[in-house]
Amino acid sequence: MKRALILVDVQNDFMPGGALPVAEGDQIVPIVNRIGESFDLIVATQDWHPANHGSFASQHPGKKPGDVIDLNGIPQVLWPDHCVQGTPGAEFHAQLDRRRIAKIFHKGVDPDIDSYSGLFDNGHRRGTGLAEFLKSNGVTDVYIAGLATDYCVKYTVLDARTLGYNVFVVEDGCRGRGGHGGDFC
Repeated sequence: MKRALILVDVQNDFMPGGALPVAEGDQIVPIVNRIGESFDLIVATQDWHPANHGSFASQHPGKKPGDVIDLNGIPQVLWPDHCVQGTPGAEFHAQLDRRRIAKIFHKGVDPDIDSYSGLFDNGHRRGTGLAEFLKSNGVTDVYIAGLATDYCVKYTVLDARTLGYNVFVVEDGCRGRGGHGGDFC
């Protein structure tokens, strides 16, 4: 039995003051840094959108954040522009201890489909490479922490369960868009 910690989207744009802030999102950083010491394998996901991503309300004239559209056959909540590749908002929180992160998996890179899960895009058309990495490292149990429980953490948990992993949510190491616990599973 091998355990891995998956850190989901601990990025500046999801912190208070960011483009798509999660209330108290910054408060998870010391928690995930502390628990990281208990894991042999740590990976992280990073929202990594191109500037013209289809999930951005700015790409749809007359639409605003929160509206829902059909994006190539999949219902899509529209968001403010966030975590654009190479911008300060897409960077990890400055206090996140990255020294032990074995690999970073980018998600949301295709402008035509979003990717809430750290494992697959929203249509399960393409993986991020995380599933293969975990398998190649003999991982059986995943512990998931990060932002936000009602979107990216939730879908990472659900996909990991579908893939047969024993999944544990580090509740103190998560925050949701709706508050502390958010709208989790």
